[in-house]
Amino acid sequence: MSKRKLNETEICDRYITPALEQAGWQKRQIRREYRLTQGRIIVRGQMIARGRQKWADYVLFYHPNQPLAVIEAKDNQHNLGAGMQQALEYADLLEVPFVFSSNGDGFLLHDRAGTSSQVEQQLSLDAFPSPEELWERYKRWRQLADGEETLLASRNYPATEGKEPRYYQQLAINRTIEAIAQGQKRCLLVMATGTGKTFTVFNIIWRLWKTGTAKRVLFLADRNALVDQTMINDFQPFGGAMKKLNRKLVDETGRVDTSYEIYLALYQAIVGDEEREAIYTKFEPDFFDLVAIDECHRGSASEDSTWRQVLEYFDSAIQIGLTATPRETEYVSNIDYFGEPIYTYSLRQGIEDGFLAPFKVVQVNLDIDREGWMPDSGETDDYGQLIEEREYNLRDFDRAIKFPQRTQRVAEYVSEFLHQGDPMRKTIVFCENVDHAEAMRQCLMNVPANRPFIERDRRYIMRITGDDAEGKAQLDHFINPKEPFPVIATTSKLMTTGVDAQTCQLIVLDRRILSLTEFKQIIGRGTRLRTDYNKHFFTIIDFRGATSHFEDPSWDGPPIQDRNYSPTYRTDNPDEEISEVLQEEETSVNSQQKYVVGRQKFSVAAERTSYYDTSGKLVTESLRDYTRRTVNENYHSLDEFIKRWQDSDRKQAIIEELKEQGVMLEALQDLVGEDYDPFDLICHVAFDQPPLTRQERAQQVRKRDVFSKYGEKARAVLDALLEKYADQNVIPPDDTKVLQLKPFSEIGTPVEIVKTFGGKKEYKKAVRELQQLLYDDESA
Repeated sequence: MSKRKLNETEICDRYITPALEQAGWQKRQIRREYRLTQGRIIVRGQMIARGRQKWADYVLFYHPNQPLAVIEAKDNQHNLGAGMQQALEYADLLEVPFVFSSNGDGFLLHDRAGTSSQVEQQLSLDAFPSPEELWERYKRWRQLADGEETLLASRNYPATEGKEPRYYQQLAINRTIEAIAQGQKRCLLVMATGTGKTFTVFNIIWRLWKTGTAKRVLFLADRNALVDQTMINDFQPFGGAMKKLNRKLVDETGRVDTSYEIYLALYQAIVGDEEREAIYTKFEPDFFDLVAIDECHRGSASEDSTWRQVLEYFDSAIQIGLTATPRETEYVSNIDYFGEPIYTYSLRQGIEDGFLAPFKVVQVNLDIDREGWMPDSGETDDYGQLIEEREYNLRDFDRAIKFPQRTQRVAEYVSEFLHQGDPMRKTIVFCENVDHAEAMRQCLMNVPANRPFIERDRRYIMRITGDDAEGKAQLDHFINPKEPFPVIATTSKLMTTGVDAQTCQLIVLDRRILSLTEFKQIIGRGTRLRTDYNKHFFTIIDFRGATSHFEDPSWDGPPIQDRNYSPTYRTDNPDEEISEVLQEEETSVNSQQKYVVGRQKFSVAAERTSYYDTSGKLVTESLRDYTRRTVNENYHSLDEFIKRWQDSDRKQAIIEELKEQGVMLEALQDLVGEDYDPFDLICHVAFDQPPLTRQERAQQVRKRDVFSKYGEKARAVLDALLEKYADQNVIPPDDTKVLQLKPFSEIGTPVEIVKTFGGKKEYKKAVRELQQLLYDDESA
């Protein structure tokens, strides 16, 4: 068979793979059809679609975890470099330096490492570089020494149940291992909430531990639940070598048990206080070879923090900081301590890749929130207190002054939203303080729509705050995907960070959030994707203007050290960002004097729904406008779209391409009408063409009487195909499988029907003619 008649897979099997094997690449080093991304989840209204997954035709590895090159293959009807731009996109994700395109005639090499005389050059099939050659060139590019080979060649923990690192996790692992191999002592990894930081750092520790680079390891976290979850889940392979570090490991003589190799600790439990001495100082300063700090933004960024005491005590150890939200302000800096991030994987990239849940934002303005509130001269509150005469606004609400009807209106709005869909969707309501969280709980309890669910289980609504033991006891149930209750949690600060609420689908902001770091942490409560629990996206309802943080240029960008940062600054609040403390004080006007004004009514003045788009911006765009823009980006004119539609043997392929970009035909049918087919929906919405119903299109074809050249039975088949199109929106397929269904099976067997047309080729020709007639100029 001629090479030009081979498909892409056959080109790979007959030409590309043999060329790689001839160059010395082993089968274990060649990964075919290597999946990079899951495909972005696209949300419009309640409609959900998955974008296109990204698969590389080949990824070449030197060591088991070390990708070196990407190859994109095309069939021989394409030129040699036809796949290069696609391959470069995949190389950007994998951060590999060597990029190849091939059509089976040879290879086009793009050298991103600068190790070749030209950026791009053509290679014959027998001139593909060997694994050793590319590895040596890679090491020169990354400035890696030959003596570091043992650590660089180390393996991740063997994958179990298909849990291999995703491409970005492997990159984070490799970049950290390379930095440590080069002698770097402090490393910072920035990865969005829900992207698997703990799984990533486990593999880093595993490789350092297995190679003897780090024989003793300390893993620090700031929540007890995080320590316990880590031991049970990701760190479980360490087995008996691992132990939780607490006061139980200290004997009566004050000596700590040093027989373990992997220690996990809650930092508050080991630093000590006025009544108890510190545990960490019972180890020699050089005892640990590696210290890993989860959520390192919470303390290690501040020079005076208690975390820093631990880190500086074990100063000789390699130290790895993990965070989704690095702190870089005038007062605190992760970069000052750890240096620039080794690797960053942002929320926007996680959503674009389809590993994180996208979200929409509903911004709600209440009338008095917008206008402010001023008491009349001499006006008193519900308790007879004379209200200070000044203007009160959102800075004061639920701090200096309470409006019970405002809290009730928020509770009603949230409940209405929940009951428009699944009322069992896990919801977190962030309130100004503990008192406000309790008031919100009561108001939610009194919304009539919630009553049947409260009667079913009183835990339908719970206040989960630091001062309430019963509420805190329900936290584990709330975050457990298998536990249906509690459903709605009102809180203030407790659930801001460190709470792995995987199935949370609604985040309500009724608290002013002045810190971008805190805002990022709160949004992170919803970003985990759990399609197995029907969580494809989440919603943020904002009553306080907190989502204005999305407009901050540093919202999801790389961390940059504040130019005014001073490492000599000191504070009495070491584990808090000072600017946050000052801002909190500013928001509390007469914090001891809270007026209660129950007579003031509140109503919704405005609401706006926005989507987080691929550029990382909130966009307010109707379904109609989004469809028009997307279709016009693909087809610059109506004629271009019609030509593509007519030329395509498989109309469904065009529909699927647009669906991957968020053009959802089911939603367009709700907007325009159910009697129109995809062609008319797109032409009408994108190009302002008057649509024809499917019945009208079918009738136009019948009027033209173009099937008289066929026999009676063949005409009956074509008429049945038209009827199926008009009634069921099935574009006539040229696949003979449809002939097994009614009413075709009543006309004859598939073989008999095909014979009436003169054979299979003639049958397909007739069906394609029918497709053309449905959408030709007279019909369209």
